[in-house]
Amino acid sequence: AFDPSPGGAVSCRRAALGTRQIFVVGVGFFSLCFLMTSLGGQFSAKRLGDSPFTIRTEVLGGMESRGVLRKISDMLEVILKRMDSLSKLDNSSRSLHFITHRFQPAGLVERIQAIAQNVSNMAVRVEQILQSSMVHTRVVRDGTSSQCDIPRDNRYPECPGKVDWMRARWTSDPCYAFYGVDGSDCSFLIYLSEVEWFCPPLPWRNQSTLPWQRLSLPLLRAAAAFRTDLSMLLDQIGGGKESLSFMKRRIRRLSQQWATAASRLEAKLGQRWRDQNKILIHVGFLTEESGDVFSPKVLKGGPLGEMVQWADILTALHVLGHNLKISMSVKDLQGFLGVPPGRGSCPLTGPLPFDLIYTDYHGLQQMKQHMGLSLKKHKCHIRVIDTFGTEPAYNHEEYATLHGYRTNWGYWNLNSRQYMTMFPHTPDNSFMGFVSEELNATEKRSIQQNKVNNMAVVYGKEASMWKQGKESFLEILHRYMEVHGTVYYETQRPPEVPAYVKNHGLLPQHELQQLLRKAKLFIGFGFPYEGPAPLEAVANGCIFLQPKFQPPHSSLNHEFFRGKPTSREVFSQHPYAEQYIGRPHVMTVDYNNSLEFESAIKEIMRSKVQPYLPYEYTCEGMLERVHAYIQNQVTIPSCDSNLLTTTGPLFVPLQNSTALVWASDVRAPTAWPPLSSLRLLASQEGQSCVEACGLTGFICEPAHFRFINNKEALRGLEVQCEVVDSEINHILPAFSVMRRECGLQRDPLLFSCAGHSPKYRRLCPCRDFRRGQVALCRDCL
Repeated sequence: AFDPSPGGAVSCRRAALGTRQIFVVGVGFFSLCFLMTSLGGQFSAKRLGDSPFTIRTEVLGGMESRGVLRKISDMLEVILKRMDSLSKLDNSSRSLHFITHRFQPAGLVERIQAIAQNVSNMAVRVEQILQSSMVHTRVVRDGTSSQCDIPRDNRYPECPGKVDWMRARWTSDPCYAFYGVDGSDCSFLIYLSEVEWFCPPLPWRNQSTLPWQRLSLPLLRAAAAFRTDLSMLLDQIGGGKESLSFMKRRIRRLSQQWATAASRLEAKLGQRWRDQNKILIHVGFLTEESGDVFSPKVLKGGPLGEMVQWADILTALHVLGHNLKISMSVKDLQGFLGVPPGRGSCPLTGPLPFDLIYTDYHGLQQMKQHMGLSLKKHKCHIRVIDTFGTEPAYNHEEYATLHGYRTNWGYWNLNSRQYMTMFPHTPDNSFMGFVSEELNATEKRSIQQNKVNNMAVVYGKEASMWKQGKESFLEILHRYMEVHGTVYYETQRPPEVPAYVKNHGLLPQHELQQLLRKAKLFIGFGFPYEGPAPLEAVANGCIFLQPKFQPPHSSLNHEFFRGKPTSREVFSQHPYAEQYIGRPHVMTVDYNNSLEFESAIKEIMRSKVQPYLPYEYTCEGMLERVHAYIQNQVTIPSCDSNLLTTTGPLFVPLQNSTALVWASDVRAPTAWPPLSSLRLLASQEGQSCVEACGLTGFICEPAHFRFINNKEALRGLEVQCEVVDSEINHILPAFSVMRRECGLQRDPLLFSCAGHSPKYRRLCPCRDFRRGQVALCRDCL
């Protein structure tokens, strides 16, 4: 009977919907059954127990089978879409829910979906079999079977083994099929000779478009022009993470300083040509695939040093005028590199689309996973941002494994100067750095006038940094000064922070700057190591007080350094501040000696210091350094590590010094840094070249090792050698005075400024450096 009420109309619509869904499901199901039974003649099982939907490897009527499979797959898709759209019309309808549940057998939709997946898999298999069949037919028709015999060529000894591997494993990664591999020996040989390089080129193939030939084509470079507008860079960085928001805020805050620095450097360089490079920046530690533990901690007192450095690297490269692509995910990385689909077993083809790639250890691991063999082929283009440094003994995979230097990091067999550090603590590596805000004259005067003489700020944003062992020296500090903290907390004051400390909570960067401009003292607890905050404090007119470590911290005695690819010993919380800045701006004392600590506090209160920032940590200093690396480190540190063979006297004494220099009448090979900067010294027993060069006012330069790794250098230093061997050891070149034994380096990847031995004296390639810019020699710019 007709029900005129609104509820009756709804009931009618629901009944109609239910009827339509029953009809569609029924027609679809019985159509599917009809198709499967009527097409039974086209598919037969291999055994009586096989499923009627399992296709046999022998295909009858290839094109017909392919068409049938497509029809079945299309019909299943239509049925599922129609059922899905109907169910969405009124999911809340009780009558429809009741009707459809009475009609549908248990799991009907799931069964149809499973059948659809089987059909889809069958279609893929049919396609593979048809391709293989066509290749076989073509081989028989064209008589090319002999052309695909496995070559035995001494120049390609791995070819037969690689073909055997492909026969067994070519289906293990879809990238092989992407490059045309279909299971035939011909396809294996084409792939192994044209995509990879394990087999000789096939004479019957067109050799004019091979990837390795395209790699050699010269590229026309545009000139790089300085940029002061950072809006394009900010857009490229993107958003969605607090870490990226932090980096963008930093870039905006320092934008005017970057613009001023660009103008100064442009004037300094004059009209000098600068190549514009295509550069990929892949920030691996911020990708979801690496875990990205940093982003959630940005607003909770977590470490910011890495994000500070990456923000400044991005800005420096952009301001210098280079063409950047920025990747914050593995998907972006794959897209920018042109990685073939699959699991990373296949190399890239064609030229690498970038001149340089800046990444970190996480990114390097991701590149290895997705670039396959191409990583080794293109590794000279890579620069690794590495906070704590990687020494050559840890970088050389085989040597590290055999001699106990293998760690979770390192072992990448790069040239040591491809690793770029936050501070210049490892001369074997390149010093990348970061920037601190530079004050103008007016700001410096204002700071001097408004300093609070008895105000101290503690370097420790996390409550855990205040635990255990801090009470005694904090009590002494409290007797003389008002103590302030910036410790993160959510609802209540952290119990680890003493009651007399005025805790401001975690402050935004500009508010922290204001606090530092008032404070007289910035005091470290011993951790974190080598962060940017002490430089920012000194730049704002604070004195930085830090603990001396006795014995020094290293991977041998401290958990933080264990597993890092360095044997470096750290004698204080911030070695750069101690060594390169020093008193009166930086004081390093033994916190366990209460008298020494108290005396330091009194001295600080009496002292008056000006804000100070080393030139190498200004925007101009970083631009100058990065510019020099990009224009000059194209091949020397990355790809060209050949040993030098020489004859004749190369070195002469440097006036008023024990060092030797390159002889002026000898034509110097092209090198960067130039050989005019070289100072050849011999260390003492047990002394590294880092120490030997540092004690004479120079710095060790690993790029110069190849010029002193010869008998002429030993003769110049008047070393008595009964035996001169060539070996693989990270302390070579070196000599023993007692034994009259001398050793030269056989593997250039092991040239090491850091190596030392109690039995040997090292040959050390020192160099001069520019004032305030330790990374560059006097003639380097």
